[in-house]
Amino acid sequence: MNQRGAQDPRYIRDPNPAEYGEILRRPHLVRRWSAAPELPGALEFGRYAREKGVLVSWAHTDALYEEILEAWNNGYSLATHLYSAMTGVTRRNAFRYAGAVEAAFLIEDMDVEIIADGAHLPGPLLQLVYKIKGAARTALITDAMRAAGMPEGESMLGNIQNGLPVIVEDGVAKLLDRSAFAGSVATADRLVRTMVQVAGVPLVEAVRMITTTPAAILGLAGSKGALAPGYDADLVIFDENIRVRATIVNGELVYENTNI
Repeated sequence: MNQRGAQDPRYIRDPNPAEYGEILRRPHLVRRWSAAPELPGALEFGRYAREKGVLVSWAHTDALYEEILEAWNNGYSLATHLYSAMTGVTRRNAFRYAGAVEAAFLIEDMDVEIIADGAHLPGPLLQLVYKIKGAARTALITDAMRAAGMPEGESMLGNIQNGLPVIVEDGVAKLLDRSAFAGSVATADRLVRTMVQVAGVPLVEAVRMITTTPAAILGLAGSKGALAPGYDADLVIFDENIRVRATIVNGELVYENTNI
């Protein structure tokens, strides 16, 4: 609960074999699943989901380095939105312990995601992640909620009828008491701009982090994430300021911005 962020506490629960077993009777419908690995039953869940071919990620966690390492050995291969809602170096009984962030850095083959909207992580942390994990292990994600692309003001996180009210301001969604972010309102082009203009990452590497790398993490290398024969013809064309000019899906033009 300490790392729940804007997750609705009504729906936080320990992994239950009866529940996830029923869902994973149809594993082809689930590409990935996140859990806090220190919860009772989380390691068993990781092994089970991985056996079903589901990508298992850790998220919203109070785990220390040792617990993340154990999770890694039980099927968890991805860090959900690194730095957001997880432990860093922490003290317990006066002693310092490495947290989940340090585990993501130290486990060399661990993939990570970052919300590169310029709000969740400042430039120096974006640079640090890129320097340690590199473009091949770092995926850019929006973590966007329904207010993405909309004007600032009040919105709703989760169910439109009884979700959590949020306020969108300063380019990010927040809980009404401003105690935590409540997802981002970024679109993918903003992530690339932030990595290039704020973090100083080369454009080709920033593009790799939002195309080839996430495709590989999701097991879609060979069909998505690159311009090559046999790949899906899904393209985004942008200008020198990384403003989207056109979007092509399956070889068909679906969007064109003639105003820039």
